[in-house]
Amino acid sequence: MNQQASSELEFAGKYDAEHAQEYFEKHEYEFWRRLSNWRDHQIARKALRLAGNPKSVLDTPCGTGRFWDVLAEDPDRIIHASDYNQTMIDAGMANRPKHITQRIHGFQASAFELPVPDSFVDSIFCIRFMHHLGKPEQRLQLLKEFHRVTRDTVIVSLWVDGNYKAMRRRAQDEHRKSHPYQNRFLIPAATIEAEFAASGFEVEARLDFLKYYHMWRTYVLRKKQD
Repeated sequence: MNQQASSELEFAGKYDAEHAQEYFEKHEYEFWRRLSNWRDHQIARKALRLAGNPKSVLDTPCGTGRFWDVLAEDPDRIIHASDYNQTMIDAGMANRPKHITQRIHGFQASAFELPVPDSFVDSIFCIRFMHHLGKPEQRLQLLKEFHRVTRDTVIVSLWVDGNYKAMRRRAQDEHRKSHPYQNRFLIPAATIEAEFAASGFEVEARLDFLKYYHMWRTYVLRKKQD
């Protein structure tokens, strides 16, 4: 991760081997997280279909590989995975089924500065990361890098407004103003969609976790044609 981005994301370097293992386990064994994980997987499958069932995908930041099983459902798909923390990749490779991990081409990297050539993959898969980016310049930096690296589409999720949970979150944020550090942000849909356009993308689809209730939305973006 470059110096500017890493200085803004204080949480990014916290995942030693113990933290990485705890991260893996909380998504696998806690009931409500498992239920949420099931819904996330449903949405991911639909997003991949809407993205044209890409034959090569970069999952970044991949964490411990929570979506590798979905990405591997296409037996011909080439799967690359990167994360700022090598320990996260290692935990995924150690704990996920071998028939899945043997298909993963993993490498350590910042999502803001990927060490790969232009048009490296058909699609970039970026789930549950962008809501950590509270500043427009951070999001634009990420989106412009994704525009460089993808040949066709990007699948990205974040928190948006226009739902019950967002109204509650805004009320809670009023009480958080006395706490200067935050690492999760609600981004108005109009704002992020304008940033998508400014970065060279068109919105192909909007997939809500639970429409009108939940903040999570997954976007399928397609590169604008020149």
